[in-house]
Amino acid sequence: MTAQPVEPVASRYAFDLSVAVPGEDLIGVGADLEPGTLLAGYRSAVFPMGLGRHGRGPLGWWSPDPRGVMPLGGLKVSRSLRKSMNTFEIRVDSAFEEVVAGCADVHRPGRWITPRIAEAYRRLHDLGWAHSVECWRDGRLAGGLYGVAIGGLFAGESMFHRETDASKAALVALVRMLLADDGDERRLLDVQWRTDHLGSLGVVEISRDEYRSRLVQALELPRPAAFSTSS
Repeated sequence: MTAQPVEPVASRYAFDLSVAVPGEDLIGVGADLEPGTLLAGYRSAVFPMGLGRHGRGPLGWWSPDPRGVMPLGGLKVSRSLRKSMNTFEIRVDSAFEEVVAGCADVHRPGRWITPRIAEAYRRLHDLGWAHSVECWRDGRLAGGLYGVAIGGLFAGESMFHRETDASKAALVALVRMLLADDGDERRLLDVQWRTDHLGSLGVVEISRDEYRSRLVQALELPRPAAFSTSS
């Protein structure tokens, strides 16, 4: 993976949310998973996920309304989680494909990451745009998350754990990385949809219009140093 991201060939597709129906999450079907298309999607507040069982095709493009985001100043860390974090080693991009494979485990309920999706994000990783935040214990990967970093946006895609609190610890570590350089809370941590689990950590819902407005600001910021120096 490159230390600085490489801009891929521009996509043949464009994402126009001006005609998106308020409250409707699915905004289009089709296109491709080329790196340029993925980046164009994220820059337009859109991400891909298959419409079929377990994420199979056809390929859908989503822009949730409302959208789940983690306010960087609103992270909730319980006493037990704080204690657990001290038992993990945090790494960035040392096992990207293993993290994606953990998120795609066929035994997970609600799984949606197909081999086609995994390959698309591996290509983004090789170009320096997709990253993993990992929790290790005793030399073993205990859990983690992966997503896409563009400027001050981190678009979280999925997380998993093999040991208690590992995915939560990865999320806490990510928030700290996003704030480490300048503390600028205009940085945007997108989690797509709010769940009760994520809500317990501080994730809130905002309208699509607000998300798009905040996205414009976030994309103008430099990406975090943690992802500029990972390899």
